[in-house]
Amino acid sequence: MIGNTNERASKTMKTERYKISGMSCAACSASVMRVVSRLNGVSTCDVNLVTGIMTVLFDEQSVCESDFKRVVEKAGFGIEKDEEKKQKKAVKAEKESIIPVLTSAVFSAVLLYISMGQMLFENIPLPAVIDMEKQPFNFALTQLLLCLPALFFGRKFFTNGIPLLFKGHPNMDSLVALGAGASLVYSIVMTYTISGNPHAVHNLYYESVAVVITLVMLGKFLERRSRKKTLAAIEKLMELSPEYAVVLRENIQKLVPLEEVKKGEILVVKAGEKIPLDAIVCDGECECNEAMLTGESMPVAKHKGDRVIGGSINLNGLIYAEVQNIGDDTTLAKIIRFVEEAQGKKAPISKTADAVAGIFVPVVTVIAVLSAVLWFIFQRDIAFSLKIFTSVLVVACPCALGLATPTAIMVGTGLGAQNGILIKNGEVLEITHKIKAIAFDKTGTVTVGKPVVTDVISSDSERLLKYAVLAESGSSHPLAKAILQFANAEEIKGAEGFQNLVGKGVKCVYENKEILLGSALLLEENGLKTKAYQKDAERLSSEGKTVIFVAYGNEVLGILATFDQLKPSAKEAFENLRKMGIKTVLLSGDNKLCAENTARLLSADEVYSEVLPNRKAQIISEIRKKYGRVMMIGDGINDAPALSAADVGCAVGDGSDIAIESADIVLMKNDPCDAARVINLSRMTIKNIKQNLFWAFCYNSVCIPIAAGVLHIFSGPLLSPMLGGLAMSLSSVFVVGNALRLRGKKL
Repeated sequence: MIGNTNERASKTMKTERYKISGMSCAACSASVMRVVSRLNGVSTCDVNLVTGIMTVLFDEQSVCESDFKRVVEKAGFGIEKDEEKKQKKAVKAEKESIIPVLTSAVFSAVLLYISMGQMLFENIPLPAVIDMEKQPFNFALTQLLLCLPALFFGRKFFTNGIPLLFKGHPNMDSLVALGAGASLVYSIVMTYTISGNPHAVHNLYYESVAVVITLVMLGKFLERRSRKKTLAAIEKLMELSPEYAVVLRENIQKLVPLEEVKKGEILVVKAGEKIPLDAIVCDGECECNEAMLTGESMPVAKHKGDRVIGGSINLNGLIYAEVQNIGDDTTLAKIIRFVEEAQGKKAPISKTADAVAGIFVPVVTVIAVLSAVLWFIFQRDIAFSLKIFTSVLVVACPCALGLATPTAIMVGTGLGAQNGILIKNGEVLEITHKIKAIAFDKTGTVTVGKPVVTDVISSDSERLLKYAVLAESGSSHPLAKAILQFANAEEIKGAEGFQNLVGKGVKCVYENKEILLGSALLLEENGLKTKAYQKDAERLSSEGKTVIFVAYGNEVLGILATFDQLKPSAKEAFENLRKMGIKTVLLSGDNKLCAENTARLLSADEVYSEVLPNRKAQIISEIRKKYGRVMMIGDGINDAPALSAADVGCAVGDGSDIAIESADIVLMKNDPCDAARVINLSRMTIKNIKQNLFWAFCYNSVCIPIAAGVLHIFSGPLLSPMLGGLAMSLSSVFVVGNALRLRGKKL
């Protein structure tokens, strides 16, 4: 009964993506996560500050979209379905102007010249009408007017920050609004008292208000520009898909929008054009550039019957190709979805930053208030206390903290995508650098996957091949194709009662007698003796070849030997992993001698032979007990359980759809060396995240006490609000810039 309940619950679980607007720092994303996670029925909620995407896993019987909208909007943020945002992208051009920042900067510079010039330099030229000593009120009023452009262009800090403060979800905007707002109100009050007390002109802070807002605006502008670069991988992938395709309809070539092309239609692709969709070449030949999709720099030759990938470029030749996949089923769409999901989900390392960000703003506000109150108690100087209050609030922006993890993950997964390595989520990226052992499936992963017949041992080779072809006719197994190709024969019909005996071979009936084709075990289980061919079988197996026994009726006809060549980079891949201190394990369905020979050629640390599909997942558990975290790399349907059982599952790009769906990482190039590249990518990304987090924590740990006046107690320096604003802006730019360094790394 409990099992049925769990099954029903799992069927009602749903994942949705929403675009959250109005977020400006880590405190915002933490607030959204907090209010959504509290809803009954929400299993997980991830909010990516960089992309603005919220990914929610929830029970649709307990909670719905209207609930998400209610709590998110109540918290002070906007929310809409991610698909809706994409549709509006064509209408809303996301171009950001620097004019507001430049305008604020110009007026702030003039304001700074007027307010601070006379204090820093003697006899600085100023119009007599705004002379500080002779016309103090005009002097103050001019500063207020020069402050207005910064207040206007930076009004978002107040319109966003103040409401969020009252809603109990203060963020970076709230800190800036509190600090700048307090200085502004105090300065306006001082301006009104000048007529009765001219000395009040020395207590104006308009320049601090304008410069702080301008510097924060500049920092956010630079930060947004840098953050957009982290999205470059997805943008480049999206640009690969053409808007139109040339389709052959009623023997006439027609240019039609891509969304109108149907499965089964014939594409016409000329030299220099992009392949619109996944298709099979039915006429013509060409070379394709698949670099942006698979990371493979060399052109790939395409002939009749070969698959071409949508988004790749036809370098030469004219081809006609039948459409296989459209819409979200195309390889390009899956790659984009992979990268988006990877960038939308957080790594476990980010939980610390999220936890801190959630309480950071309220704590900083308390520190600012306490610092200001204590300084006022001891010095009785409200202007000085206000300066302390503003400095603490402005310098303590948690932006760098919130950007530390997502920017590095976005650049890391983007770098992987450019190299043909698709990573499903940030958690996988983090776990991967802890891998201690990698298990490789043999066929199709470290070998070419296209075995060829190398030996036939029989007293009547022609007869043996006849029955072998009969048994393998209609089979799509690589060994069947190898036998048919060697015999130079088309499929022969006539056999019936086909049985595919997993891990053993094939059994069928022809003219009332059984044909057995497979391992010695299969023949022996059916009462046949294989001793006459045992020595030859052992010799061929020791050479790394797969031995296939063939029998008809009660007669053993002989043996066939096939060999699946190692991929050119397989040996190098195992060598690279050994240098990295990672154990290598080979899993093979072949007999012990064959599997051990292949393992010897690769210098694998361990080998498992005669492995049946249902045992692979169990072997993964055994490897984990021996070495620690384990990665599994495979390509077939029978690898899916092992891929799921491993800490990290990798599927090669031309593997089965089931294997790819079960995997955490897809290696598009089918290159075994990508195993080491994945580990390197993970190590570099996690190192970058740790650098970012260290800087973010270190920056706040050092700057907040200085801003609060701790050093000033011992006659040390005091951090002004303007320098605080500059330091805060630069900290965010530094974190994003450090993450962007990953783009230039080689895997």
